[in-house]
Amino acid sequence: MNFAQLLIPDFSLILCGYLVCRYTALNRAVWAQVETLVYFFLFPVLLFHSIVKSPLDLGSASSLIGAGWAMGLSGIALAYSIPYWPWLGRHVPARAHAASAQVAFRFNSFIGLALADRLAGAQGLLQIAVLIGVCVPLFNVGAVWPMAHHAQRGLLRELAGNPLIIGTAAGLSANLLGLTLPPWLDPTVSRIGASSLALGLMAAGAGMQFGALNQAKALAVAVLAIRHFLLPLVALAFSHLFHLNPVQTTVLLAFSALPTASSCYVLAARMGYDGPYVAGLVTLSTVLGMLSLPFALGVLRGL
Repeated sequence: MNFAQLLIPDFSLILCGYLVCRYTALNRAVWAQVETLVYFFLFPVLLFHSIVKSPLDLGSASSLIGAGWAMGLSGIALAYSIPYWPWLGRHVPARAHAASAQVAFRFNSFIGLALADRLAGAQGLLQIAVLIGVCVPLFNVGAVWPMAHHAQRGLLRELAGNPLIIGTAAGLSANLLGLTLPPWLDPTVSRIGASSLALGLMAAGAGMQFGALNQAKALAVAVLAIRHFLLPLVALAFSHLFHLNPVQTTVLLAFSALPTASSCYVLAARMGYDGPYVAGLVTLSTVLGMLSLPFALGVLRGL
């Protein structure tokens, strides 16, 4: 399978969002509102629907969940350890590291869900939705803690209103309780989910920025190396350790190589940190995803 070709539709939407934002009247102010709509409404609905529409067997998914958590904790540990790396740590500003550590382990769920659907259909979509459901709370804690700790702000307050945590928790609860959507509502919810993928990918492109990357270059190299090279290797190791089946291995490898979350810079800016610098990292990560995803799915998957 040509994984680079498989990614073209998603990255075409990202490029489309970038061009529309830069060269039409639909500027950044418009796309900021689109991103808010996707983040607080459309995307939580997609997560809820992806999880609740198929019966979830936590027993059969336990290996994938364990591998996802192990990979996520490894990514968080690597990101937190950057200031202690030999020859590099002394070049890492503490405040910039607090804001950008999240880039090393968070993921772009829009791309992940769109890709999983193409890779493995409904089964792949369900499995990556499960991964998102169990990893979003962990990764949000990992993202918020350094900034809350550095700025002396409350962690629980920052997490309580996170729409992704609310959407995934609601979906998992409904699934485990055996609740389903009524048939008449399913088409509407499906269309909301489909719109979130297209608009989310375009919003990611509209938010791309390169100019702020001139500062803290060593930190940028470190977090992006973790995100796009080390995490796929870690995922491969855990896929063997947890004895994942081929579909689960494919989903975990895709999950490990995704570009970082486009909301990283929103979170950093909202908490009073250098949003443009984090936006630059998100932009470069989006571009590097075109290399890391074929590397994970085309090279590592065959090992």
